[in-house]
Order: sequence, then C-alpha cells, then structure tokens
Amino acid sequence: MIVINDLLDYNGFKIVQNNQYFNFSLDSVLLPNFVTLTKKTKKILDLGTGNAPIPIILSTKTKAEIFGIEIQKEIYELAIESLKINNLENRITIINDNMKNLDKYFQPNSFDVIVSNPPYFKLTENSNTNEIIQKTIARHEKEITLKELVEIAKKYLNNNGTFALIHRTERLIEIIELFRLNNIEPKKIQLIYPKTNSESNMVLIEGRKNGNSGLKFLSPLIVHDSNGNYTEEVKKQFKAKE
Repeated sequence: MIVINDLLDYNGFKIVQNNQYFNFSLDSVLLPNFVTLTKKTKKILDLGTGNAPIPIILSTKTKAEIFGIEIQKEIYELAIESLKINNLENRITIINDNMKNLDKYFQPNSFDVIVSNPPYFKLTENSNTNEIIQKTIARHEKEITLKELVEIAKKYLNNNGTFALIHRTERLIEIIELFRLNNIEPKKIQLIYPKTNSESNMVLIEGRKNGNSGLKFLSPLIVHDSNGNYTEEVKKQFKAKE
C-alpha cells in the first residue's frame, strides 16, 4: 500500500512509501547528518538511494547537485513521486539502474561526495531472506557486495573526494580494509548504540580518496534513552538546521 508520510521535520517535506517494502529508517537520517559537506561540494551521489530520503535531507544542507541510483523500478518510482511532491525535480536526479552501470551516465572522478546506506548482510546458503524480493535486495548483498560498492565509490570520487557509509559495526574491520585497499583513507568514525550500556550495532564511517592518514572517533551516538524514547541528540537530526 502506497502512503505519503512526513519526512520528519525537514521543512515540511513528504516521502512516498510502500508499506510492503522497506520504509526509510533512522539510518537514512543519520548518514546525511554525518557526512562532511563544504562550500566546495558541488556534486553528490547516493548509491542505492531507495525512495530518496538521503538526497531529500541532503538538499536541506547543501546547494550541490544531487544524484541517486536505485536498481528496483518499484522503489525508483516512489523516489520520483517523492521528488515531485516536494518540488525537488530540479535539485535531485534519480537513475533507475544497477550502480554497476554508472559508466553509462558519468565519467570516473565525477563526484565530490558519495554516500550509501547499502544492504548490510552477506548472501549465503543459510541467509534468512524475505519472500518479498524488494526486502531481500534491501537487506542482503544480492545485487551488490560491500567490496563492489567501495570499488565503485573509488572510481567515481574526485581526488580527495569524500565517501560516507552507514553499516553494521560487526563489519567495521572489513570496511576499513576495503577503504584502504581502494585508496580511501578513513577519516572519521562514529559508533551507534541502541541504548546506554548496550553494544554498538551500527557505525558511521567517512573516508577521503587519496587522503592523508589521520582518523578521529566522534562521541558515541546513543539512540534511545532509558524509557525507550529517542535521545535529544537523535531528535536534533530529525529536522533541518535553522
């Protein structure tokens, strides 16, 4: 069932979703608030954009040209409707294709910033996949692996361009290794915890193509307080900065 929801408190923006598929989550809010944007940021790409929550939030933070690519036609169509309802068709461009085919649309070294909220889980014989294929593609590395994703980011980033990713903490070492194999130097990391005194389950990481060494860890981000409500730090990310 297709529904239109508020995109939190982002300037009254709406987002078009289908309740049968994966709806946008906190991950898609944290990533655009984490990535480093500057006045020199002119062109941004979101790999696996879904119904476009990340590009829409990014549009409140930068005047850069924003692109997203989404492999699933049904999800792509939701993204297009989200752009229309928010009058963002001139700010954001969404492409319906496999990100492995980006060479049909862009030259290498085209983007100042690339972001991604990719599938988190490897696809194995024992994977607990969903009977709804859209959910399987969103959760498992059926169409793109983490290795391929980082290689694509390297190819299309400008020199000193920024790549930011949100992923499972359990795969952090693998992510760092892949970053460095592709000359993307990790620059900042933020661990995300469901609540105080819990283990980290998610991580935000940003690297710079051909960047100098020097990594900083940001303060941990706690998602829920003792009552199960979002913490004030998380709530601050639910609205555009004034």
